[in-house]
Amino acid sequence: MHLTWLRSDLRIDDNTALSPACEPGPTLAVWLCSPVQWLAHDDAACKVDFWLRNLRELKEALAHYNIPLLIRHAEHWKSAPQVLHKVCQEYAVQEVHINEEYGINEVLRDRQVGELLQRHDIRLHSYLDQLLFKPGTVLTKSDGYFKVFTQFRKVCYQRLHHALPALQRLPHKQERLQIASDDIPESIKGFPTPARELQEHWPAGEHHARRRLKDFADDAMAEYPEQRDIPSADGTSQLSPYLAAGVISVRQCLHAALASNQGEFESGNPGAVTWINELLWREFYKHVLTGYPRVSRHRAFRPATEAVKWRDAPQDLKAWQEGRTGIPIVDAAMRQLLATGWMHNRLRMVVAMFLSKNLLIDWREGEAFFMRHLIDGDLAANNGGWQWSASTGTDSVPYFRVFNPVSQSERFDRKGRFLRHWLPELKDLDDKEIHSPGGLFSVKGYPQPIVDLGMTRRRAIEAFKQLPKEQEAEHERDD
Repeated sequence: MHLTWLRSDLRIDDNTALSPACEPGPTLAVWLCSPVQWLAHDDAACKVDFWLRNLRELKEALAHYNIPLLIRHAEHWKSAPQVLHKVCQEYAVQEVHINEEYGINEVLRDRQVGELLQRHDIRLHSYLDQLLFKPGTVLTKSDGYFKVFTQFRKVCYQRLHHALPALQRLPHKQERLQIASDDIPESIKGFPTPARELQEHWPAGEHHARRRLKDFADDAMAEYPEQRDIPSADGTSQLSPYLAAGVISVRQCLHAALASNQGEFESGNPGAVTWINELLWREFYKHVLTGYPRVSRHRAFRPATEAVKWRDAPQDLKAWQEGRTGIPIVDAAMRQLLATGWMHNRLRMVVAMFLSKNLLIDWREGEAFFMRHLIDGDLAANNGGWQWSASTGTDSVPYFRVFNPVSQSERFDRKGRFLRHWLPELKDLDDKEIHSPGGLFSVKGYPQPIVDLGMTRRRAIEAFKQLPKEQEAEHERDD
């Protein structure tokens, strides 16, 4: 008997571990419920609910192949080795198949599982699935992990031109086993069920993910460079929750983009090229997570920035969290996050820079808050984005570059459509006033700005100026 341990790979199509697991003979699948670990990782309630809803769909899909799905409880990952070993004993499992995961806790968990299984002569097979390239195989000329995205992308392009990662075949349908699938929990204690509107916005199942990908590739990809920064437009793929949960694979996304662009990576349809770059940004941050594990430990990528004197300002932090800053684009974005479990990528940068620069509040506060609310919460991408905005990470914006949220709003939401949707109290203001309604344009029920944008920009620049010089060049180029 073989066992596929499902984690962030809740799909049948193009599942790198599932397909070979089914080839030699009968196969089971198992998923571990680990609420204590999830709470420690700040996983959002809407993300856990998304897992459960996708598991229900996956259970039905696996049934078509006569693959039972078992649900087991390992409250914390430290108990995962014993729980999985018990499953192996119960069903005479000889080999276990998993797709690689990359956080330090994930790596430790898998190593401990492998060591226990090996002691009992059970083989653990691990596969590359979340990424196009295995971390440690895309390196600088001095065999280090890249610190700059553009250089990393260049090598990825070279590798992709040489060999395109293939899609995995569907698993074999096996003989029916006398083993019943377990019921999928309706909810998990500690993770409240989100509103129906949020669930309906993110329907579960591979067929929804594939349809969303097809619709984007067919209808929106061509205009992606122009539309992706406009928060009121339906200009992005909104596939990130499906990628984070593994309901669709990065290879499926890459192949769809290439199919729409006659197989080109760097030329042809600008929309396809731009979107492939976004897939490679996701790839890059996973490699950073592996190569520089300090970012998994709540540490800055650039060590010198640990000396930033962040403000202890709980009231300002709370206003930011609740969308009450008096800066409309910030408040609208935060309300979008709280209502949908998702935020437009341009706005993630705007609100992150507002918190870390204008409020001078530690970026780690924002990183954790995002993880507690994002349905697409991913440690690598979330950490990478926050550190980029806070000027503490890879490819970080120069510390003196601070987005003006009002200017960003005027540029990317010129008619105020996004603002009016999420801030109905401002709907009667004209297209100019709505971006900065304080002072003469104050609106009853809407707060005055909690900070002066110009003054706080200067304060942030001065705080970063005081940092000690880094041992390495501040913007070191990869070789």
